[in-house]
Amino acid sequence: NGAPKDAFFVAEQIAAIAKEGAYDVILMGKESIDYNGFQVHGMVGELLGIPTVAPAMKLDMSGNTATLEREIEGGKEIVSVNTPFVASCQQPMCEPRIPNMRGIMTARTKPLKVVPATGEAARTQVAEFALPPKKQGVKLIDADNAGELIKLLRNEAKVI
Repeated sequence: NGAPKDAFFVAEQIAAIAKEGAYDVILMGKESIDYNGFQVHGMVGELLGIPTVAPAMKLDMSGNTATLEREIEGGKEIVSVNTPFVASCQQPMCEPRIPNMRGIMTARTKPLKVVPATGEAARTQVAEFALPPKKQGVKLIDADNAGELIKLLRNEAKVI
């Protein structure tokens, strides 16, 4: 129960609740409506001293080990992590579901625990904001293809 002051304030609230319980996995959205800074999940992981994986498109659990799929430029990356951990989610993993009327009515009867906010002062402040310059895409080169790497470094990057 508090008014968000910055992303760190939000992360403090989530971490405080997580410390009270025994959570194996904390799932979060990739971005938030209030600050949209892609920061809260990393801050929560740091405050709790647990790993953070961001952003995840798929999650599979096997015992205490999670396998997450991440989208990278030009492909995907498979990451394995032991619980507990924090993961931020993106589509298709976080595809919203629209509840039916029965689900809505059932949810109304569930108790909602409201807790007081911890910490009061904002710890971050936006000093300046500017859009980054447009950049070219990343080129992935097979490790066995040194000739292609040399050609690109010479002709495109002009570093050799």
